[in-house]
Amino acid sequence: MATTSRSPMEERRIAMTYEEWLRWTGESQQSEWVDGEAIAFVPPTIRHADLALFLSILLSLFVQRHRLGKVLAAPFEVRLSAKSSREPDLGFISTANAERIGEKRIDGAPDLVVEIVSDDSTRRDRVAKREEYAAAGVAEYWILDPRPRRVAEEFLVLGADGRYQPVVLGPDGWYRSRIIAGFRLWPQWLRADPLPDPLACLAEIVSETA
Repeated sequence: MATTSRSPMEERRIAMTYEEWLRWTGESQQSEWVDGEAIAFVPPTIRHADLALFLSILLSLFVQRHRLGKVLAAPFEVRLSAKSSREPDLGFISTANAERIGEKRIDGAPDLVVEIVSDDSTRRDRVAKREEYAAAGVAEYWILDPRPRRVAEEFLVLGADGRYQPVVLGPDGWYRSRIIAGFRLWPQWLRADPLPDPLACLAEIVSETA
């Protein structure tokens, strides 16, 4: 196996087959496999981990309440194609696509993927994964950047042309998911420090249809 040299704050790329990666990946806290290379990541920041946990709880509670499918949080493998196996921060698989959930991995596209940007993942999340998720048919993609002085949210939906289109927030400032029926998100929650109570946020979300 050949390792591509990187600084300690960048991802490591190691040439190996998919089968070799499956055997090796248990040695790494977080990794993906793309086109003959394993990609090992820099551990996430505390803010990254907190945001992932907040969204995981919020989405899971809503999805379970309405029996819409399943929410998964990293680490889990998504086998997008013969050349790509990714590990999103969060993924939602609808009940209609439950057959994609295997014992060891998701085979095929989740309905929704969330990636939280880190210093080493900017191009990976905004370019490489955006292209791969679109090609695989991920219908909705959120790119969240919690880094100081770079805080931003990008909500994308897959168009008929197979490309992602940005979604404009509603006039009331809420983002309403195109895939998770009835779910809405107040973007300012993602910027709060500390992050809000997900149970209180859930109550506010469901109050729209109560």
